[in-house]
Amino acid sequence: MRFLLLEHFLSIFSNIPDNLNTLVKFRKNAKVKTARTIVPLGTYISDKSVSEKDIEMIYENFVGRAEYLARFYKVSLETANGKPLPISGQVDAMPIKAINNDYLVVYKNIIRNMFYKDILQNTQSGLENTPSFLDVLGDFYLRGIIDYKLLTPSSLHYMREGRLGSVFSSYYFRASIMNPLVPYSINHSYLKGRRIFTPTLGWGSYCYGFLECPMVEEYVGVDVIPQVCKKTAEFAAKFYGSKKTTIFCEPSENLLKHTTFRQKYKAYFDVVFFSPPYYRLEMYSGKNQSTQRYKSYEEWLENYWGETMELCWWVLRPSGKMCYILSGYGSENTRGYYDLLGNMNHLAKLRFGSSPKVFDMGNKNAHMTKHRETGEKIVVFSKT
Repeated sequence: MRFLLLEHFLSIFSNIPDNLNTLVKFRKNAKVKTARTIVPLGTYISDKSVSEKDIEMIYENFVGRAEYLARFYKVSLETANGKPLPISGQVDAMPIKAINNDYLVVYKNIIRNMFYKDILQNTQSGLENTPSFLDVLGDFYLRGIIDYKLLTPSSLHYMREGRLGSVFSSYYFRASIMNPLVPYSINHSYLKGRRIFTPTLGWGSYCYGFLECPMVEEYVGVDVIPQVCKKTAEFAAKFYGSKKTTIFCEPSENLLKHTTFRQKYKAYFDVVFFSPPYYRLEMYSGKNQSTQRYKSYEEWLENYWGETMELCWWVLRPSGKMCYILSGYGSENTRGYYDLLGNMNHLAKLRFGSSPKVFDMGNKNAHMTKHRETGEKIVVFSKT
């Protein structure tokens, strides 16, 4: 399988338009995208506290783009020579009471690399009107369109300090990724499963984390994004070929309708694991997305997660464990709120007939999920 190389990433943004290739032309022809429209740069800054020195600084970042882009690639996209970084034997598993998604985030890089367009561009913010990371880079570097947030006093302050990356990462949307070290640690430290089922793929990070566990013999995952299914299957076959991996590319709520699936996987798995997609928090591309199939939060809960919860119970063996990670969340702008943690716990209790064990996640929320509650929970149900 092929990974995104630095040279290719830089080439995506290499073209500087002729009408923007000098400071004078940039000052004349660059534009600013506001929340509602696009206006000439000169018009926008006429009543703003943006100096000519600030414009020169922005232009220097515009023409010297390779420096920032190479730095971003190294931190967020660089792989270990096109291979997953080993976890087993290299890193101690985090104990269940100290799971932290922000610990050794370099393990996310290969996932972000495999799906860079989907994670950095195609997945859109659902609750907030926040442009995606690659869309903002493309507008700025290829078209000379500056997002207005880059011209705020705080952004200009960070840029003066040479921290352009802090500006881009603070304001613009990227799909959330689970660190593969999280499922690895939870299974290694607590769940102890050999056969693993996940009703979502989590961009392939669940597959990576679980297959790194020496005790894991088989992994079965489900998703509706075809290329996520395809690349995850390729990833498992290439790097973990000694372990059995099966990927189903269809809605998880449909699987129990298939007689073959029901018969093969009844009471089969030791562990079911997932971190649910948050309703309309992240809008994924492609058909068959649950938020497209079910138009209200209540319908989504009942027909997607109600049916998927039945699936999770069906495939678990007696004394097997279902584990999920989530929180409640809402929008700071619309004041909307979804008690997803409470609702999912209710659905699980109805099916499993018992109360769960609950552990706090140790990580702080990333900027793009600041509208979630401050603490995600690890919830574990046992099948009796």
